[in-house]
Amino acid sequence: MPSLDFLLTSAVVVVTPGAGVLFTVSTGLSQGRLAAAYASLGCTLGIVPHMAATAMGLAAVMHAGALAFQLLKLAGVLYLLYLAWATWRDRSAFAADPLAPARSPLRLMGKAVLLNALNPKLTLFFFAFLPQFMDPTDPAPMRQFAVLSAVFMAMTLGVFVVYGALADAFRQRVLASPRTQNALRRGFSAAFALMAAKLATSER
Repeated sequence: MPSLDFLLTSAVVVVTPGAGVLFTVSTGLSQGRLAAAYASLGCTLGIVPHMAATAMGLAAVMHAGALAFQLLKLAGVLYLLYLAWATWRDRSAFAADPLAPARSPLRLMGKAVLLNALNPKLTLFFFAFLPQFMDPTDPAPMRQFAVLSAVFMAMTLGVFVVYGALADAFRQRVLASPRTQNALRRGFSAAFALMAAKLATSER
């Protein structure tokens, strides 16, 4: 079963505004919650290529020595610090265009799939973080990887659907408030920085 640390880390990553969230929110603002649900599904399916790319080299990583583990952990810390910095600087994280033209469900899903499939940050997330939450003594590491990946995808879909619904129902209350946007942006940035500190001090 996924650990609480994995669930919390994944939750922070999933809810942090990024390209997928922005696309889903803008779709919810301009076309409603059903269209946002299609966008959410597309963004979730766009994770699959990153899972496949990571799985190809995961077995070797799980059996690597201490040096490889430390290098992997360093990559994770640097990535989290980068996300903290980027989130702090991005003052348009929750901005969206309510005048975007309508698209068919297939086009919405296709664009969302490409959006996440072409995002290299997802590959780095899977490669740098999933091994941290796996048992290196498990004789079937691919099974662990599949379970954790499925949980991450399910969380992505659920959170993105909620984002789309909120954009549709509370556009004026949430997205039109600069104070709310700034509070969310700073909160996510602080969460990433704290995660980086925790990962930096973790032991194998």
